Amino acid sequence: MFRKTTAALLVSLTAPIALAAQPVTMCVFDVIGANGDMYNMIKDYALNMKQYGVDFKLKPYTDEGVAIGDFNSGQCDAVAATDLRTRPFNRFTGTISAVGAIPTYSDLKTVLATLAQPKAARLMSSGGYEVLGIIPVGAGYLFVNDRSIDTAGELAGKRMATLEYQKDAIHMVNTVKATVVPSDITNFAGKFNNGSVDTAYAPAFAYQALELYKGVGDKGGIVDYPLAQLTVQIIAKKGLLKEKIAQQSREVAWGMYGQAMNLIKTNEDNIPESTWIRIPDADIQGYQEMFRENRLQLRDGTDGAGKVYDPRMLSLLSKVRCASNPGASECTADNRE
Repeated sequence: MFRKTTAALLVSLTAPIALAAQPVTMCVFDVIGANGDMYNMIKDYALNMKQYGVDFKLKPYTDEGVAIGDFNSGQCDAVAATDLRTRPFNRFTGTISAVGAIPTYSDLKTVLATLAQPKAARLMSSGGYEVLGIIPVGAGYLFVNDRSIDTAGELAGKRMATLEYQKDAIHMVNTVKATVVPSDITNFAGKFNNGSVDTAYAPAFAYQALELYKGVGDKGGIVDYPLAQLTVQIIAKKGLLKEKIAQQSREVAWGMYGQAMNLIKTNEDNIPESTWIRIPDADIQGYQEMFRENRLQLRDGTDGAGKVYDPRMLSLLSKVRCASNPGASECTADNRE
C-alpha cells in the first residue's frame, strides 16, 4: 500500500514537470539568419523562458514570408517576425509601427512598458492568436542615393523600394507622389544598392548588415527622422501557454528592452556622422502633421487608404506623445487620434 501511494505521489509531482518541459518550436526570422542580432536576442528570450518551464526550439529563417507560412501551416508553434508581417495576427500591436507615431525612443519605452503590464493582456489576444512578446528593432529611416532628397517634395517621382504587403507604406509613398517599386525584405537592399530604386526604408542595422552603404555611396545619406518604430513580435496560437505564463513571457521580452536598445544605439552610432541628413525643426513639424493625416486616413479607410491601423493603439500613442510634448499642435486638435 505504501509503495502504491508513493508511486502515485511521484506521478502527480512529475506530471506537470514533464508537461512543462515539452518542446515548443518557434520559427525565427532574422535577415542574417542564425548569426543575426535578432536571432540571438530570441535565443536569450528562450533561455529566460526556461525558468517558467517553457523550452523553445528555435528554427532560423532568412525569408520572413517563409517563416510566417510555416507558422500558418503548423510547422512551428510560434513565430518571431517583424510587426509589418505579424500585423494580421494582432492589428493592435501591429499599429506600433504606424508612420511617424513614435518620434522618440523615450516614447517607445513608455509604450512598450505599458503593453507589458498585466492590464494590457486582453489586448494581446486577437482572432485566436496571442502576442507573447515585443522587442524593438529600431527606428526606420529613409536611405537615399542623393542628399538633395531631403524633403517630402523632393520624393515626387523618385523610385522607392516598398514592401508589397505594407499597405500603410504604399499609401504614404503615393501621398508624396513617389513611385512604388514592389519589394520584399529579401530583395529591397539589393535594389537600393544596384540603383534600381532611389530610396529604401530600414533600421540602422541595415547600413552594415545589408550593405546599404553601397547604395548610399558618396552622394547619398540617411534622413535623420524616425519614420516608424519597428519591432519583432512573438506570436503563438492562443492557449499555447497558460495565461500566467503568457504574461510572464511578455514581461521577459520587456525585460530585454535595454539589451535591444544597446544594439540599436550601437548600430546608429556606427554610421558616420557625415552620412546623416539632419532635418530642420520647422520641417519636422510639417512632417509630423502630414504623418498624422496619413494615420487618420489609415485608421478610417479614407482618401484611398484601407483600414490598416487600430484606433485604440493610435489613441494610446497620441497620449504618450502629448505627455512628452504637450505643446504639440496635435494635442489640441479637434480630430485627435
